[in-house]
Amino acid sequence: MNVADSELIDGILQHEGYKQTQNIDEANAIFINTCSVRDHAEAKVHSRLGNFNRIKKNKPEVIIGMLGCMAQNLKEEILENKPYVDIVLGPDSYRKLPAILKNRLKEQKHIVDTKLSRFEVYDGLFPSRKEGINAWVSIMRGCDKFCTFCIVPFTRGRERSRSPKSIIQEVEQAVNNGFVEVTLLGQNVNSYKYDNIDFTDLLKKVSAIPGLLRLRYTSPHPNDVNEKLLEVMAESENICNSIHFPLQAGSDRTLKRMNRRYTKKHFLKYAKKIHDIIPGVGISTDIIVGFPGETEKDFQETLEVMDIVKFDSAYTFKYSSRPYTKAIEYDNHIDEDVKKDRLDRLIKLQKKHSLFRNRAMINQVVDVLVEKVSKKSDEYWSGRTDSNKWVVFQKSTANIKDIIPVRITAAHGVTLKGQIEGK
Repeated sequence: MNVADSELIDGILQHEGYKQTQNIDEANAIFINTCSVRDHAEAKVHSRLGNFNRIKKNKPEVIIGMLGCMAQNLKEEILENKPYVDIVLGPDSYRKLPAILKNRLKEQKHIVDTKLSRFEVYDGLFPSRKEGINAWVSIMRGCDKFCTFCIVPFTRGRERSRSPKSIIQEVEQAVNNGFVEVTLLGQNVNSYKYDNIDFTDLLKKVSAIPGLLRLRYTSPHPNDVNEKLLEVMAESENICNSIHFPLQAGSDRTLKRMNRRYTKKHFLKYAKKIHDIIPGVGISTDIIVGFPGETEKDFQETLEVMDIVKFDSAYTFKYSSRPYTKAIEYDNHIDEDVKKDRLDRLIKLQKKHSLFRNRAMINQVVDVLVEKVSKKSDEYWSGRTDSNKWVVFQKSTANIKDIIPVRITAAHGVTLKGQIEGK
């Protein structure tokens, strides 16, 4: 989401005649686009702002701006403790940036605009993207789920969806600019609704765009995944057979305290449907350990779900308290040492499952989109399968952006090794 927002901001400024520089010391304005979902991200921003302060001391006229979720969340703290920050803009105020910059140059005062909107989706504005393979396209903003651990509804506001026309125009522009893969983005992407068009309808419309080789999306909510969506994914050649299916926790007691609105039984039912309906699907997930009140029994239930589903990959986190959220008020916050121990055990199990899923692919021939030169060697390509697994294989006449058949020969952790079929 932050990548897409940064590209949108870049596009807004370039449209007004501003140019990006690769040398930060030459910049007349420096912006940092921020995230508040986890405290680790905030710590990194504070560190970067300290570096910007040093630049400002040497060049007082440079404008320093903080944008995005952290600006929304910590505006008072920033203004009080970091007076060198000139502009503080929330995620619904990017459209105003050119005018704000002009006023700031005239008036030399702090400018703050963090008002959340019920309507802003940035229709009619298009991002500035560097040349690449995948284009991130935001289809909606905000979230209405109010999970008790999540700050998003407070920093990005309530759900609102872009028009299909605007989304299709942006995807067509991306394809015309050489992008062969698009990922549709939303805080809760499959709750998309515009008039009588739902997320599955939108997927079908976007997948029909000529020249679009692959279509992905993230991040869905398990409550909004249904058979209609899975069947469209299975039937459509260019909608990738990978799905992010965030578990968060395997215990019904913890899921209820998280306000996730589904049960362990529901999650397992749809995890099975995903595997049954979509051939060769890859399933990734999110899991939080150490949520307030999580007992060892609760944690064991999470491990049990992992053993049943055997996710291809997982984004795993220790719970961290976020302001405004309901969970910060809960009793029985878990000791950091316990959280660390649980996370270590969870990661160990996930590595086992990832290797299990990858080894099952050995000797299969899969289509791989060539994306870049491998870090391993200049003589190897690196690319992803339809199911979102990275494969390294020796170069041939194939070029970046080609989709080619590769026979999987080995599995090393999360990476597959292959050989171009027919060689």
